[in-house]
Amino acid sequence: MTKMRRWRKIGNDLKLEAYCLYLAAKDPRTPWYAKALVICVVGYALSPLDLIPDFIPILGYLDDLIIVSFGMALAVRLVPRDVLDDCRHCAPLTIHTAVRAAVIAAGIVVFLWIVTILLAVFLIKRLF
Repeated sequence: MTKMRRWRKIGNDLKLEAYCLYLAAKDPRTPWYAKALVICVVGYALSPLDLIPDFIPILGYLDDLIIVSFGMALAVRLVPRDVLDDCRHCAPLTIHTAVRAAVIAAGIVVFLWIVTILLAVFLIKRLF
């Protein structure tokens, strides 16, 4: 297996595991503290605010990698084994629907930003 294929497989496995944790957080059998940890890890991963800013070479991304990896590993340990097994079985079957929904949501957000920018340009132009 080439290095590129290996890295792609690791990335896909990580994406699937993250989606599995998302499904586990939605499951009523998951304890509240595991749900809270999953929300915190996902929030940190998606947040523009970091402990070490990303523009600092190497360290900027290294903190993300360490914190998110550690948080996901801890969340996997906190989620009950039966819930995790059910979610791991269900995740490959439903991830395509979730990805499609995420693309649609991203399209809506981009459209709203474009409309907002155009409206701001129109209002500024009208004032001057």
